[in-house]
Parts: sequence; structure tokens; C-alpha cells
Amino acid sequence: MKNLLIGAIVLGGLGYGGAKLYLHHEVSGAMDQAVLMASPFAKIEYEGVSSTLSGELMVDGLKVLVQGYSDEIHIDRIGIDTPSFLSLLEISDFASMQSEGMPEYFGFIVEGLRVPVDADYYQDIYALAQQARGGGTADDPAAQCTGRYGFSPQALSGLGYEDQVVSLSLFMRDEPKHLLLDMTLNLQDMWDLEANLSLDGNLLSGIAMRTPHVPRLGDMRIAYTDRSLNERVADYCAQLGLSPLETMQAQIDTFKYVGTANGIEFDEYMLDPYKEFLNGKSTLLVTARPNEPIALSQIDLYKPSDVPALLNLAAAAR
Repeated sequence: MKNLLIGAIVLGGLGYGGAKLYLHHEVSGAMDQAVLMASPFAKIEYEGVSSTLSGELMVDGLKVLVQGYSDEIHIDRIGIDTPSFLSLLEISDFASMQSEGMPEYFGFIVEGLRVPVDADYYQDIYALAQQARGGGTADDPAAQCTGRYGFSPQALSGLGYEDQVVSLSLFMRDEPKHLLLDMTLNLQDMWDLEANLSLDGNLLSGIAMRTPHVPRLGDMRIAYTDRSLNERVADYCAQLGLSPLETMQAQIDTFKYVGTANGIEFDEYMLDPYKEFLNGKSTLLVTARPNEPIALSQIDLYKPSDVPALLNLAAAAR
């Protein structure tokens, strides 16, 4: 019995090691092919591929230099997370639409995406965003120091940042009647965001079966936590000549603009908690619980002032 047990362990270890080598070979081959295909447009380097028995598969030490730019994009780790190592071996079947469905859950992970605030590509990205917005009052001190239209490279420097370091995880869990999305987004020394959404219907299984499906929002919870940005904004706005009262109003106007840009006119149930958040609370919790699941594509058909009631939108500061 002892020898049988030892033999089973050895065989299992050999099987896992062989599968891992196969998986790394396949992923490395795919990465090398991607590097070759991207070579006319970008130079891509990576340190290696890693995986875990728990179902995580990552590409480590990624560097991307886009043609026409001198500054690289650096990513510590990027990859996927699944329930088990076996799921990693089966994931290609799902990607090619050959499996019966997705794993119990599927996650996409980015860790340590580093963007220097003076990077040449960030300058161009911000300029394109300004152009898409159609100009306006982005140079107004109140808009600049609160990031109403996005923070410019100059504003980020004024806020005390040398780099923007971003980490993201997005997990999808397909249940019989719902698709659950869990996302965490962190901007180092800036803010954290945790979002949980429940979408009505078996969305990913429908995709695998090539069945069209329109996602409908059933429930949403977003927790936004300040990690020093509010204090930095107050200091930077003061440097630009705004009083504390003017800074507060500028932050509220920026919050309203975010809502308007998404087709929502925030009411007092959103604005009052946001003011508490600005006055020292660390986290703003936003929830949406519509009485009936609503198609996200149909929200813009409603008046912005009606959307908070439609979504049963509420907020609380903690």
C-alpha cells in the first residue's frame, strides 16, 4: 500500500510537471507569435511564463515599446485566473468555442502597469481624449486640479505623482440565471475601486453557444476608497488659487460631470453622501438595485434626471 501510494504521488507529480511544461510551451509559443506579429508596430519583451496549481497563468515582466515612441510600457504581471490547473488546460477549448461552457469562474489580471506621467505616449493619449471631448474648459484651474476631464500630465505632476501604477482584476462567474462580475481597480497612492455587478441571463454560455444576448443589469455595488487623492487635490487646487470652498464646489461639479457623461443626473441621495466623502470619510459606497433588470443599452433612452430612480441609485459615505 505504501509503495502504491508513493507511486501514485510520483506519477501525479510527473503528470503535473509534464502538463505544466506543455502549457508553458504553448503559451510561450503563442507569446512569441504575438511578438512577431506585433513587430511592425511595437517591440515586445517578456521575462517568462508562470502558472500555479490553483489555476493562475501569468506572463511576467512585460515591456512594450510602441513604434514612434521612446518610452516603454511596463507591466509586472498579466494573465488569467481559473478554478484549477485543469481549467487552464481546458481554457483553449472555451476560447475556440468548442467546450460546453466556461469554467466555474474566469479572471483577467494585470499587476503593476506603470505609466510615467511624463511618458510621451501618455501625452498623446491625453491629447486624443481632449480632442474626443471636443475642447472646452480643461485649462480652467477648477477643472484641472480636480481632473474633471481626466488628469493632464501637468496636473498629475502637480498632485505629486511621478508614475501612475495600475493594477486590475476582473472575475466573471457564469451562473444558471446570472453573470456575476467582480472587479478591483487600484491606482497606487490614488484610489481603490471595487465593483460587483449581477447581469441577468446566462451571458457567457450564450456566447459559447453563439446565441445573442443583451445584458441586463440586476444589481450593482461600487466601493470607491480614497488613497490620498482628495488631500492632494485640495493642496493642488490651493496652489492654483482656489479657496477650500471653491475646491469643494469644483469637486462636486466634477462628480456631476462624471454622472452627466454617463447619462445620469445625480440627485441629493448621491450628492449629499459625496459631500460627506469629501469632508473626511474614506469610502463612497454606491448601489443600484432596479426593480426589474434593465438593459444597459437602453439607459440613454431615459431623461438623465429619471435614471437615478430607474436604477434605484443610492450612495453612502463611510
